[in-house]
Amino acid sequence: MKIFIVEDDVIFGKSILYYLSLNPENEITLFTNGKEALAQRYQNPNLIILDYNLPGMNGMEVMQSFHNYNKNFPVIIISAQSDIRVAVGLLKEGAFDYIVKDPELKDRLWMSMEKVRKLSGYEKKIEQLEAEVNKKFELSNLFIGNSSTLKDVFKLIEKAKKTNINVSVTGETGTGKDLVAKAIHYNSSRTNGPFVAVNVSAIPSELIESELFGYEKGAFTGANSRKIGKFEEASKGTLFLDEIGDMDLNMQSKILRVLQENELSRVGGNTIIKIDTRLIIATHKNLADLVRSGTFREDLYYRLLGLPIHIPPLREREGDVLILARHFINNFCSENELAPKSLSIKAQEKLKGYHFPGNVRELKSVIELATVLSNSDEIEENDINFSSLGAVEDIFSTELTMKEYYNKIVWYFLKKYDNKVRVVADKLDIGKSSIYNLLNDENGK
Repeated sequence: MKIFIVEDDVIFGKSILYYLSLNPENEITLFTNGKEALAQRYQNPNLIILDYNLPGMNGMEVMQSFHNYNKNFPVIIISAQSDIRVAVGLLKEGAFDYIVKDPELKDRLWMSMEKVRKLSGYEKKIEQLEAEVNKKFELSNLFIGNSSTLKDVFKLIEKAKKTNINVSVTGETGTGKDLVAKAIHYNSSRTNGPFVAVNVSAIPSELIESELFGYEKGAFTGANSRKIGKFEEASKGTLFLDEIGDMDLNMQSKILRVLQENELSRVGGNTIIKIDTRLIIATHKNLADLVRSGTFREDLYYRLLGLPIHIPPLREREGDVLILARHFINNFCSENELAPKSLSIKAQEKLKGYHFPGNVRELKSVIELATVLSNSDEIEENDINFSSLGAVEDIFSTELTMKEYYNKIVWYFLKKYDNKVRVVADKLDIGKSSIYNLLNDENGK
């Protein structure tokens, strides 16, 4: 640690310097007044130890000057005064610790210094993690491919990350709508704020309000304490609402008011809470069609639309299938310490000839399975298995009853859309109760 000691009593200062130097990893500089120490603040010490009663500038003033330069400088104040009011005042102003000059000073100073060291280590780890996150969410790492349609998406993301405009992301399941939202957030001015994701279709309609707005203690049975909602949780950051098209009309009107006023009240409360949250929404549905059918509010539609970004399905990304396939092979081999593998010509042709209804998510699963099944350094055509994902073209391979065909189709769509009952019901134009009955029958076996 690089440590500054600011002490006008030279003998006492040298005593502290000697004691802290028992750890040879410490680099310590002794100053006799605050101005000398402040002149060297560019060295960015890891810890500053200040005597409170310094000549010229007292400890409080020196500490404030250091914090004006860098608010994260840890400062320990030492003083002959044991006045609790002075100690509390200094701690409120940002001192890391206040230690009285008594026989236990050195031991207390050592312990406090070790706490600073640990916190400094945690901060470095946090900085490393933030750097890793930022690298992970660079566009070149998130989206692999050279197709013109993908490049159009890149251009829109570049525009979105420069402002706080709301963004609406559309595309089929498995295309990477959540990755677009993360790419925008982690490359924007809000990168240091939280990224909060909510899948609207996965939350029952009667719970969505308390999930998004939070609730006060006693608001309803079971509300034993206050809960912060997702809008508040995402303050200074980004709230990503996935499958927004599944939100009911009643909740839509409440969301609209929040967006208009930039404020909300928790369920069961009257306090108005200001919010500063960027909104990114996503859906696999056509919101304009929902507006025309009367199931989505037109005013909310225009409020949410912002900058529209449509992610093309994999079948429309010419040439990207093989680029992605090789990327997934390399990643899987690296993560599992396997020897590098390549794709045979016939395997490449098989991949190019498939339409991938599950998009990039399906391709990744197919490739990882093929890499495991391959018995050599080259993945062959037979290693690539689409039927294992329940491809529709295999449905007539066995003669079944109409009920069995019905159940098979429903199960296929449940797997494809991550067991989202409302999404499947909408896709197949059937009642949700029919799907729940199928699930209950399966669970009862």
